[in-house]
Amino acid sequence: MLQAGCAVGGHKVTSVRGVFRFIYDEGKFKAFYRGNGTNIIKIAPETAIKFWAYENMKLVLTHNHLQPLSIFDRFVAGAIAGLTAQFCIYPLEITKTRLAISKPGEYKGIAHCLSQIVAREGPWALYKGLLPALSGVVPYSGVDLTVYSLLRDLYDRHYPYNNPSAVTLLACGAISSSCGQLVAYPLVVIRTRMQVQGMEDRPVVYTGMLDCLKKIYASEGIRGFYRGILPNFMKAIPAISISYLVYEKTKRYLSELRSPFFFS
Repeated sequence: MLQAGCAVGGHKVTSVRGVFRFIYDEGKFKAFYRGNGTNIIKIAPETAIKFWAYENMKLVLTHNHLQPLSIFDRFVAGAIAGLTAQFCIYPLEITKTRLAISKPGEYKGIAHCLSQIVAREGPWALYKGLLPALSGVVPYSGVDLTVYSLLRDLYDRHYPYNNPSAVTLLACGAISSSCGQLVAYPLVVIRTRMQVQGMEDRPVVYTGMLDCLKKIYASEGIRGFYRGILPNFMKAIPAISISYLVYEKTKRYLSELRSPFFFS
């Protein structure tokens, strides 16, 4: 919620503390959770699709593990996995952003928000900002999954007989997520600005991704592309680290289930 509030701009306040107070004054603590229901609904399929696509792309690029996986291969696999997941859940991404920055009572829920977007702006409005979103997910997912897999390989080389601890997996996820966020965050800001234009009290000011980039730079400079990155780090790093931990633990558990020793 804080990240969306900072990224979209249009407020008299520009600091994280200022946006925090602005949101609190609008609807107390409940206001910080607007759009969270959509986020919960979208995160499960998004994460599942991303990891499924990543594992399958690694198989394709290594010809079913017959060839070693290069850094470029890891990046391509991560980028395609991110693209696939983002495209599949994007209408929910739009809904989450609209609910997060809307006025209290403007939308009654997820279904109402979706129907209002389609009624007011047409079905294509559910894909507003898709190009910058897909453009942003390529470097983010590519860097994130590449760095994570390299860190895991590094651990396995140094400790070949030990499974990584939960703390190790969380640390690998935090580092990889931070790298991905730093590279891709300007495109997150562009995507968010384009998603919310056309809402009540938010006129359409950007004709496209390039126009949005030019106008942000002209009015806010480089700093404008990193508005909201601190609350984004506070949200994304623990969330993504935990998703990697659950992913690794689930993989290990399923591998043990398939092992003949498990049934002996």
